[in-house]
Amino acid sequence: MNPAATMAARRFSVAPMMDWTDRHCRSFHRLLTRHSLLYTEMITTGAVLHGDRRRLLRFDPDEHPVALQLGGSDPRDLAESARIAQDFGYDEVNLNVGCPSDRVQDGRFGACLMAEPRLVGDCVAAMKRAVSIPVTVKCRIGIDDQDPEVALDAITTAVKDAGVDALIVHARKAWLKGLSPRENRDVPPLDYDRVYRLKAAHPHLHISINGGIGSVEAAQAHLQHVDGVMMGRAAYQEPWRLLAVDPQLFGAVPSFAGPRQALEAFFPYVERELAEGTRLHAMTRHVLGLFRSVPGARAFRRHIAVHAVKPDAGIAVLRDALAHLVDTAASMPHTAAA
Repeated sequence: MNPAATMAARRFSVAPMMDWTDRHCRSFHRLLTRHSLLYTEMITTGAVLHGDRRRLLRFDPDEHPVALQLGGSDPRDLAESARIAQDFGYDEVNLNVGCPSDRVQDGRFGACLMAEPRLVGDCVAAMKRAVSIPVTVKCRIGIDDQDPEVALDAITTAVKDAGVDALIVHARKAWLKGLSPRENRDVPPLDYDRVYRLKAAHPHLHISINGGIGSVEAAQAHLQHVDGVMMGRAAYQEPWRLLAVDPQLFGAVPSFAGPRQALEAFFPYVERELAEGTRLHAMTRHVLGLFRSVPGARAFRRHIAVHAVKPDAGIAVLRDALAHLVDTAASMPHTAAA
């Protein structure tokens, strides 16, 4: 996919999420939205350079446009990893400057890099020299006691000067001292206005907003102020929401009339993967929230939870799970919990 098409897809993206957005998840999400940009989980440069690349980096061609998110802080390693990503066919490479986990801090990458804007700029510049695909950065508005007005301006200036193609801002601080990674997703308050001000100050830089965005309608509101929206947990936990992305944000025809048809369209992928030795549970765990508000959704989830983990589990588990749903499952879910 050419860079212009990737830029257009950046209007809406599904966030990179560790242990969630693997290739099975992305293949499923691609059925729900044809036009948005999908991201891998964060993969460290060490894993890319020295690990099993085929296992770590493989993706289905139907996933395009898809971006690889890298974790690292050595410009040379990032440049080589970006080159490998391009050779694998990724449409974008993204540098993580927002993850607050202890493991990431120990490796001197992720959110702790908010304190080293010059280094981040050097990393982006090295990656830009190495590849022709877009190079982007995902960051926070600050860490710990940093002033978000100063910290976010510093990181933005550094990556902009280095030629970054887009900046995705999680609109809350990361507290590296005192909060767990899970708490860092919810406890620090959201400051959307700070990201809006950043966009106003850099009108020619593509800026996307991330953090606490729970609906396509909320995404539409943010798009009045920024260029793109990245949705995380809501897209994963309630994937039916992605069916509204193409018609509401891209002016395109929806892929399917409802979640039942989308899941049935996932069956061929599941069968191919089963034939290659993939366990059913590795794929079905990503579909559990698809019918969250549809009558019969609890029975659907329970059936998968009980049967998909069995060693001989096959596509019949999904077919039988669908039988627990009433006919109205073809329609879009409501927002009430099932």
